[in-house]
Amino acid sequence: MDDILNEPLDWLDEIIENYGVSKTSLIPILQSVQNRHKYLPEHIMSYISDKMSLPLASIYGVATFYAQFSTEPKGEHIVQVCDGTACHVRGAKEIITRVRKDYGLTSENRTTEDMFLTLETVACIGACAMAPAVIVDGHIFGHINAEKMIKILDDIKKEKESEECSQS
Repeated sequence: MDDILNEPLDWLDEIIENYGVSKTSLIPILQSVQNRHKYLPEHIMSYISDKMSLPLASIYGVATFYAQFSTEPKGEHIVQVCDGTACHVRGAKEIITRVRKDYGLTSENRTTEDMFLTLETVACIGACAMAPAVIVDGHIFGHINAEKMIKILDDIKKEKESEECSQS
């Protein structure tokens, strides 16, 4: 987290310059920040407020209104479990319960301490025919159960560990 606080913001100046400082530019600017950090750090929203001459409350209003934005740090991997009707009746709750149990999460604490993953529920991902469905790092997986979900996450962990070993 300290790296983010000490990060030079020249990349953000470039984005603001590219989009401009009108109110209509705020969403794409925030999307750029969200894509880079997976959340909207407070000091960056304050910086945007200053650069765009918009009240910080306006920045927070947009950041907290749209579900695509997060004001809290997220893990390296984002797991979104659909809990819409089709997914719910086909076992989404069991997937959520198992991931929480295996990764020490609760409904309030959605990100692992090591920042490996963040578990979210979403109302619908539009994949009802594949229920239950999940999105992991932007990729949709269908006909998932708790065991398959844990296998996907284990595979991601193994791949990360393998990459770290090869870099050593």
